[in-house]
Amino acid sequence: MRSISDTIQRLSKLHTVKGLSFSGEDRLVNLTSFGSNPGDLEAKLHLPEGLAPRSSLVVVLHGCTQTAAGYAFGSGWGRLADDYGFAVLFPQQTRSNNANTCFNWFQPGDIKRDHGEALSILQAIQTVMSRHDIDPARVFITGLSAGGAMSNVMLAAYPEVFAGGAIIAGLPYGTAGTIPEAFDRMRGHGLPGTDSLQAALRSASAHRGPWPTISVWQGMKDQTVVPANALAITEQWRGVHEVQNAPETTWIDGHKRKVWTDVHGRDAIELVEIAGMGHGTPIDVASGYGSAGPYMLDVRLSSTQHIARSWGLIASFEKRVDPNLGAQNQSSASVQPASATQNYGSIQQTIDNALRAAGLKK
Repeated sequence: MRSISDTIQRLSKLHTVKGLSFSGEDRLVNLTSFGSNPGDLEAKLHLPEGLAPRSSLVVVLHGCTQTAAGYAFGSGWGRLADDYGFAVLFPQQTRSNNANTCFNWFQPGDIKRDHGEALSILQAIQTVMSRHDIDPARVFITGLSAGGAMSNVMLAAYPEVFAGGAIIAGLPYGTAGTIPEAFDRMRGHGLPGTDSLQAALRSASAHRGPWPTISVWQGMKDQTVVPANALAITEQWRGVHEVQNAPETTWIDGHKRKVWTDVHGRDAIELVEIAGMGHGTPIDVASGYGSAGPYMLDVRLSSTQHIARSWGLIASFEKRVDPNLGAQNQSSASVQPASATQNYGSIQQTIDNALRAAGLKK
């Protein structure tokens, strides 16, 4: 009889090979007919039951080799949206655009305002806003790796659209124009100086403020997108936010957090440095939001929860009570988060997570 660990490993390989979907848990639906879509992207949408009027919208961009459904499952954004009542849009890259399903954050034709993939993502956002009652002042964006770099593209090209953005293991805007240059920048080679970084950002649009808040997350052992890129992103955004050179240092669960405040005393830019973490999105499986896997790294710190809280999507870790939900859903929505009621270290939970990851269980 095979061991549990062997079975889980085989199920994981089955998912990787056959590309099975996680959509059963996260209830993603295809977003169709979203404008001219010049970047030829796909998009998935997650709506919680009883979506409140003037809801917030979070745009989430997956990394290379990932899918919208896989990132929704691994990051926990879909489940968090259910518990706290906001919409989540997952643009998705296609293999016809990029063989590794990376967003083309380095292609000049895809990162300019009103061109290519950047315009496709904007059109998807506009479509969701027109079909659902989304508060235009509460639109946010986040992403991992190439998705993080593309999040920075969107923040630079369309700063008026977003209240805030969170860039995880991403790269500064406008620093590469070819694939070799992209690999060089990922390794930290040839990154521009502060003046050039800030000039690239200012030239991306005619916008002159107010500017979205910026959250940067970086594994300090990341050898794929090295930490120098995180520092370059903060340098890129310091100019428009007119923040002080020296940040204030605080700590989150043992990890360093640097915060730059603007002239109004607002936290304008933050950099969270995850000690010992490689390339991926930091999650906390015990929180009930997210599942460990490739590029989903359980470091006992949920970037998803922290980012959502910094954006005001969750005032605390108390789940919403929605009067529009039925009695059965109401009782489940008002309990404490999953970490208080479930043992995520149990054998059964481990098996269930593995089956879901393999697409064999909803």
